[in-house]
Amino acid sequence: MTKTQMISKMADETEMTKADVALFLEKFAALAYAEAKDGFTLPGLGKLVLVDRKARIGRNPATGEEIQIPAKKVVKFRVSKACKEGVLSA
Repeated sequence: MTKTQMISKMADETEMTKADVALFLEKFAALAYAEAKDGFTLPGLGKLVLVDRKARIGRNPATGEEIQIPAKKVVKFRVSKACKEGVLSA
């Protein structure tokens, strides 16, 4: 589903204008980005969390040479149990 299709469907189902739905989605995404460092829960879907990834040894796929991959922080999305059950049972 594209962003335009999602906006159209939500506008039809909520009786909001497409512009209002688009603005809501933009503001919701901005809020999620700002709060992800503390954990941002999307009720019924899951949670955005910031995770520390350890330094590790990797391989260059072209040459097979070992390379050092530095430690870094990454954003992960943990899917909720209700979402898994809803998607897998459909």
